[in-house]
Amino acid sequence: MRILITNDDGINAPGLQVLEEIATAIAGPEGEVWTVAPAFEQSGVGHCISYTHPMMIAQLGPRRYAAEGSPADCVLAAIYDVLQGAKPDLVLSGVNRGNNAGENVLYSGTIGGAMEAALQGIPAIALSQFMGPENDGLDDPFEAARRHGTSVVRALLDRGLWTGDDYRVFYNVNFPPIPAAEVKGMAVAAQGFRRDTSFTVEPHLSPSGRKFLWIKGGAQHRATLPGTDVTETLAGRISITPMRADLTAHDLLDDLKARLG
Repeated sequence: MRILITNDDGINAPGLQVLEEIATAIAGPEGEVWTVAPAFEQSGVGHCISYTHPMMIAQLGPRRYAAEGSPADCVLAAIYDVLQGAKPDLVLSGVNRGNNAGENVLYSGTIGGAMEAALQGIPAIALSQFMGPENDGLDDPFEAARRHGTSVVRALLDRGLWTGDDYRVFYNVNFPPIPAAEVKGMAVAAQGFRRDTSFTVEPHLSPSGRKFLWIKGGAQHRATLPGTDVTETLAGRISITPMRADLTAHDLLDDLKARLG
């Protein structure tokens, strides 16, 4: 099996090393693991592509490349430049430092990399490690993802639903913010929504008196509705969410047609 790995935390991020271990175990001794990841952190870029300017790409080692672009850029660079059009069998994106659950999904470059792979017709899984007081102080904050990641990916490859339609399914996996030994298993969960919290901006003045704005995240440990991703993950389970890039509100189509005549 040929596996491509990428992320949004950058080529030197510790979560990428965890993902390389997972991919190597999945690929097996006869397989290949290729890395094409952003040269610099690209958190929050979503499914952005560098459409209006070129990106530099550099080989750092055998099957290891850094590109000055987004995770979606990296997937495109891998397929059409590094691999010369020979698509990988699987794309893994992550392991992100921090959760990509709830509304975070819409901003996530980790999700963007997996989404681009799905649009290219390639099976894809995004993986993220929820952080919190129970794992942030561990010697290995990615312990839950490191120990359980391979079995989760294998379960999805063996028993997951992989569609062949235009907007193919890809998977979003979040590991709970607890030590690996305390993980309670997997839970299939819908994407949730954290109520009464959101991204905001925080103004700061530079020494010259100019105003700059920092994007500030909301509370991350606020539960979502029962059975959804944030709640399941905070309860100690690995949340698995099937996703598509199709943003159509299909449940409203018939009603809207009737209303507009």
